Amino acid sequence: MAAQDASPVTGTSVAGTPLAGTPVAGTPIASAISRVPLWQPAWERGLVFGTSLATWQAEDTEYLPLVNHEAAILFTEDDLLWWRLKPTPDSPLDFTYGDQFLDIAEAQGQLVFAAHLVWDEGFGEEWAEEDIWGLDEQAARTLLFGTLEEMVGRYSGRVAGWITVNECIDAHEADGLRRDYPWYETIGPGYVAEAFKLAHATDPDAVLVLNEFGFETDDEFDAAADKRKNALLVIDSLLDAGVPVHALGVQAHLAAGDFAANFDTAAYQQFLADVAGRGLKILITEMDALDDGLPAENAARDQAIADAYKLYLDTALAEPAVASVITFGLTDRYTWLQEDYPREDGAPRRPLPFDDALQPKPAYEAVRSALEGAAARPPLWTPPRSS
Repeated sequence: MAAQDASPVTGTSVAGTPLAGTPVAGTPIASAISRVPLWQPAWERGLVFGTSLATWQAEDTEYLPLVNHEAAILFTEDDLLWWRLKPTPDSPLDFTYGDQFLDIAEAQGQLVFAAHLVWDEGFGEEWAEEDIWGLDEQAARTLLFGTLEEMVGRYSGRVAGWITVNECIDAHEADGLRRDYPWYETIGPGYVAEAFKLAHATDPDAVLVLNEFGFETDDEFDAAADKRKNALLVIDSLLDAGVPVHALGVQAHLAAGDFAANFDTAAYQQFLADVAGRGLKILITEMDALDDGLPAENAARDQAIADAYKLYLDTALAEPAVASVITFGLTDRYTWLQEDYPREDGAPRRPLPFDDALQPKPAYEAVRSALEGAAARPPLWTPPRSS
């Protein structure tokens, strides 16, 4: 199936259905969810706005109503990663958390964006390197593709899109593919194409996504221009072989310090246009902002982060093939950046549109303004709640 022919996912309208657990006026987050939700101006322009969520976060009875209010699509933050799905090499697949996630989304009329079918991370602590890297080719195929087929088969028809292969691109290799990737080492470079073909055969109406980071600004390892160039090499190789790649996911983990000086807007827009010219949609999949180099004081830091969001979204949304804006969480209460990359000065990270008290920050206003200012485009998906 060609990318532009991917079938839209539709559903029954739940417009007007009360959101479960919605706070009454006077509660701390009532003001945050009394305003127009972000998904609405996005949808009016053919975009789908959403966020990542995990079932353990959904137990927060303050937070879930905010997610339900703002998001038309939910990204499976960790409930379909292998540490949940297959916590030990000998475990049968456990879909308990995935089932719960799908139930949460469907109860609110939200689309589901599921991840990751193929990745080199996300394993539980009971997995040793030898359990993955030490496999022979046949064992690796059985493990990877057997898990993929069972996962996709279980949720076929209920998922709008799958991140099929995550973070496989290398900025320095001649063919664009990472070598330090277990499935490349055990199966060979064909694992990428095979994963897409199997996912498409198992769930033919889902949008299949190649997901990657590092396209916006240089980091200590890679030049963004090299990452963009090699992403196009990989896409061309897959499309030339008839592989059903429907969309490129750009994670958009923004480095907010000096973002305007480091972000080449013209080159980025050309890259997105090049992707679109190959018939692919473009999904912003994991947007947040790393605040290294910014002052600890909240007001100045929040404004710099908001400025980065606004510049990035104004640039990206100028491309009509961009179909979604998904943040990696909505609130600073739950951010992987605080857990994995705490600031050296000890100041809590503030990467997301809402603070840890679930109140909107300047980043929220930046996102809202960018969505309202985006040009209309044909939608990739129809959120059930908008029907």
